[in-house]
Amino acid sequence: MLDQIERDLKTALLAGDKDKVETLKTLKSAIQYEAGNKSIKPDAFSDEQLQVIAARESKKRQEAADLYKNAGEQERSARELSEKAIIDAYLPSQMSEEELQEIIKEELSKTESLSASDMGRIIGAVKARVGAAADGSVIARLVKQSLEQSSK
Repeated sequence: MLDQIERDLKTALLAGDKDKVETLKTLKSAIQYEAGNKSIKPDAFSDEQLQVIAARESKKRQEAADLYKNAGEQERSARELSEKAIIDAYLPSQMSEEELQEIIKEELSKTESLSASDMGRIIGAVKARVGAAADGSVIARLVKQSLEQSSK
């Protein structure tokens, strides 16, 4: 994945696509920062680890876009969403809520008596199974709904 980012950055530089160049430089910088924190080289990351970093960067763009939109800054919001779309190209397609619900049901069926205290464990198990194919906040919301429904 890192090689693909490098190739795309070079292509964007040659094409003069300033927005894509800046976004990919920022993504590459986030990868290098994470590598520095772990005292490893960026090329030592697996694709799954790189996807986690890219997902984090994508989520930051979405949150910033939402804040700008709420502040009436439509142009800045659109720019953040444009950056998010560039980063999302490196992520696996996101699972639908229906697919997530099936995995959540499987994890819930592994526990005999369910309570709210099981929420963290179930979220962790689902995240481990789906990786970067689903956002953690969506998983948490669906697990919470499922636990509330099962306790009724």
